[in-house]
Amino acid sequence: MSRFAPTQHWLPIPPPQPSLPSYHHFTGMEELRNPPSNLSSLLRQAAHQRLAAAGCLVLSLFLLCAIFAPWLAPHDPAQLNLTARLLPPSAAHWFGTDELGRDVLSRTLYGARISLLVAVAVVGISLTLGSILGMLAGFYGGFTDTVVNIYLTNAFLSLPGILLAVAIVAFLGPSLANLILALALAGWVNYARLVRAQVLSVKQREYVQAARSMGATDLHLMLHHILPNILQPLLVQAAIGMAAAVLSEATLSFLGLGVQPPTATWGAMLNDARSHLFESPYLMFFPAIALALCVFSFNLIGDGLRDYLDPRTRLRQGH
Repeated sequence: MSRFAPTQHWLPIPPPQPSLPSYHHFTGMEELRNPPSNLSSLLRQAAHQRLAAAGCLVLSLFLLCAIFAPWLAPHDPAQLNLTARLLPPSAAHWFGTDELGRDVLSRTLYGARISLLVAVAVVGISLTLGSILGMLAGFYGGFTDTVVNIYLTNAFLSLPGILLAVAIVAFLGPSLANLILALALAGWVNYARLVRAQVLSVKQREYVQAARSMGATDLHLMLHHILPNILQPLLVQAAIGMAAAVLSEATLSFLGLGVQPPTATWGAMLNDARSHLFESPYLMFFPAIALALCVFSFNLIGDGLRDYLDPRTRLRQGH
């Protein structure tokens, strides 16, 4: 056996290399072992946004009443019964009858269909028209921005929206289509100004400039890089715009410029109830309550969306 043990050659241990940050590190998110389900997240948001949840519940009730009005209404809303005119609320007529013997509950249910239809149609047309014009004005600027933002916008803002709608309906004639067209033409300006302001800010971001340098077309930039990043304020404005559309439809119907009889609308019901305000106050009470609750629910949903989509509010709530 040798006097000296064999020499052992040890390889040097390299120093530990720092690990590269993950995607979640860059985005400020940590990996969760048990990510919450969509249902639990929705319930948690509903707990923090109780008023918005109440607004969704009330609006869902109106939506169900509008969809299933033919099955929920106990009577034909246009059926006349002069022997049962101005009956107070009873078991046979829960909301009573009007001056022509028509069931007020049935007319209130069918009135929800007109109000919600007008709200969705008006906001859809106004949002589409305003988004297109505002996108073009904010993206291209120059002459396009001058025409849209100075001439068109100021021309429509020179008159109050409801007065402009009254003038359009009076010129075209009262009907459901003309009512929707008038309210849409009177309300697109707010969406155009909002979209223009958002586009002016977003088009200067780095990811838009990077996509432009890679050869993306203007249409691709507007649809895939700018529009998805300006949807949040548009959703809030659309919810509040639906409340304004419901109220404007009731105003024009009250003035006789909306949907014509015998179609039941809340505004027309309020107009018919004026002459019987003191002797039959229920004729005005039930459609007025329905109108107020519908407008209030849209406003609550708009406020809830604004708080939910605001990152500062979500940080304060611990999300």
